Amino acid sequence: MLAERVVEWTEKWKQQGLQQGMQQGIQQGMQRGVQQGEARVLRRQLTRRFGPLPDWAETRLSQATTDQCEEWADRLLDAGSLEGVLGPFE
Repeated sequence: MLAERVVEWTEKWKQQGLQQGMQQGIQQGMQRGVQQGEARVLRRQLTRRFGPLPDWAETRLSQATTDQCEEWADRLLDAGSLEGVLGPFE
């Protein structure tokens, strides 16, 4: 009887772990999708305003967080150069 309960509890814990893992994976995927979408829109806007983007700008966009993309999108409204939006080339 006890052995059966232990097996039952173990299976229940496995299922809970799987569900939590799936939820975390879904959440991370959604966050990554939002980040990629924001970077894509920002890339289009920067290209339209400043022309083709140099490699350093493409690298920054591909590595940017959602918060960075939002900050850069705000700067785009007032900046006079690509460096004014993304910061100086390093």
